[in-house]
Amino acid sequence: MAPTRISPPAESPSIPKYLTQDQLSSYEANGYLLIPNALSASTVSTLLSETNHMLSYFSLSDHPMTKFSTGENDSHVGDDYFLTSGDKVRFFFEEGAFSSNGELTKPKHRAINKIGHYLHEISPPFREATFTPLHASIAKMMGFKDPRVLQSMIICKQPEIGGRVPPHQDSTFLYTNPPSAVGFWIALEDVTVDNGSLSFAKGSHRRSPVKSRFTRKDKGGTGFEEVEGAMFPKGMEIEELGMREGEDEYELGEVKAGTLVLIHGNLLHKSERNLSGKSRFIYTFHVIEGECEYDEKNWLQPPTRGFTRLYETSACIPTNNHYVKKNTH
Repeated sequence: MAPTRISPPAESPSIPKYLTQDQLSSYEANGYLLIPNALSASTVSTLLSETNHMLSYFSLSDHPMTKFSTGENDSHVGDDYFLTSGDKVRFFFEEGAFSSNGELTKPKHRAINKIGHYLHEISPPFREATFTPLHASIAKMMGFKDPRVLQSMIICKQPEIGGRVPPHQDSTFLYTNPPSAVGFWIALEDVTVDNGSLSFAKGSHRRSPVKSRFTRKDKGGTGFEEVEGAMFPKGMEIEELGMREGEDEYELGEVKAGTLVLIHGNLLHKSERNLSGKSRFIYTFHVIEGECEYDEKNWLQPPTRGFTRLYETSACIPTNNHYVKKNTH
């Protein structure tokens, strides 16, 4: 069934400083939230310029030509270039950018699937766009005590070859016990159904346990294994599963550049292939609760200094005690 189109939220004339109570309630009920104009047009332009500079000037001569796979057509990526990218900025190719002989069929700047996973520390423009008062305020209002930032990425969804991402939950790939991940997903270009918009299984975060997790294998590489710990965040009100797995209805999230999309770690979401002539560049990072267990099985391991603290790194956090809620993210 094709995703349902929904009307985008009304745009704010200025950058918001915090969520309203209605927005927070909507996020808690639906598992996602669209926030227009979370980044200014000038900031978006700066991030796009930084992205295009990186795409133009990275070297192919020493690149292992690692392709990023979502697991639909090939096994998930799991080579050393990928597994040691947690404190680096590295470039991962689209599966569709190669011929059957393994040769690139696109210019390198149009062949990259994503850039990751330490942009929030290494790239000054992306660091500034990550550690903002708004993001710190959102985490505070969600109940985070010690939010840590990890897995920051530019996802390109290249024209004509941008790959499909099947339904998934972010906590599968960044598992804490109990689950605590929240995705902060920011459009750097207008996102439509034609160039690979996200779509969301509304409310699925309350009925879809995190059953598996993406881990490092003992003998190298990556794979999935069953979750042995908690499958829902602590304190969450869980709904009885009223439908069979795979029967969720999805809503499209078409948004304008500068929109922030918050995604609950248990929420099922996906995106289709980009067969259009327009790219769909976005920036995303994730936040987990530093007080929850994050073990050595996770594919992404913390750098020597640990995952970056959101509160200590961001500028002044707006005080808005009326909206601060208990930890139910």
